[in-house]
Amino acid sequence: MAAMTSVPFRGGAIDLSALKPAPPAPTGAVWWVEADERSFESYLGLSMQHPLVVEFWSPRAPNAAQMSADLKEIANQAAGSFLLVRVNVDEAPGLAQALQVTAVPMVVGVIGGQLAPMFQGTTSKEEAKAVIDQLVSLAAQNGLSGRAQPVLPEGEQADAAGPDPRFAAADAALERGDFAAAVEEFDKLLAANPADAEASAGKAQASLMVRLGGANAADIQAKADADPADVDAQMAMADLEVASGHLEPAFARLVNAVRLTSGAERESARSRLLELFETVGATDPAVLQARRDLMSALF
Repeated sequence: MAAMTSVPFRGGAIDLSALKPAPPAPTGAVWWVEADERSFESYLGLSMQHPLVVEFWSPRAPNAAQMSADLKEIANQAAGSFLLVRVNVDEAPGLAQALQVTAVPMVVGVIGGQLAPMFQGTTSKEEAKAVIDQLVSLAAQNGLSGRAQPVLPEGEQADAAGPDPRFAAADAALERGDFAAAVEEFDKLLAANPADAEASAGKAQASLMVRLGGANAADIQAKADADPADVDAQMAMADLEVASGHLEPAFARLVNAVRLTSGAERESARSRLLELFETVGATDPAVLQARRDLMSALF
């Protein structure tokens, strides 16, 4: 994918060159890992980007092998909607005790560092998938739109991937400063594949540039300062702040708008905040903190 043009704004700018397509998953890649007492904490941190499904298991548990196989298959079919983290409690007794795992198999979800019990004991593949789908949906509602990275079996290397030609038209539009055309190109990609996270992020960035066209910063700030519950004014001001690199105040004002409003206005503020998360990137510390704040505001 060609480098994208950055647009200067007072106080800083969003670097559109940060948007890069994810290469196809290498052959043999999976979306599950085995964790122990040392590695579990690092995997837990990934729940700030995308949901985790944690399977506590033991080779001694009767009839559990089929459910383990089903969970692996569900994870691989989801291709990054979540990461399955498997913990053998016989090899990690301290972790099992700390998390109060009294019987296995036991499956819990993790969103934003918060553990949520899902089910204990064996269950059918269909029932397990239904519960996991609910977890993924809840994560999306709370702004966790990142995707888990594929995992290669130990010792294997991913093949180098070249530029993705899917983005050629969108890149060309961005390079000539035609952000509306770029939005249209990203929309075409999303129509073909609504789950295309890179196209979604690209559309979010280009849409921000469209909204900022002709914006009068002084007028926008005056309206935003006058009424914290004026969702349109807060969204416009948040756009300006994000474009200027002032992420924390931008996210904070929209979280506050979520707290102060209800109904359609609240949903507008929430949706714009999630869109700005995509614009900035799932791993930015300001995004991670704002996701936690949004969950607190919603619940």
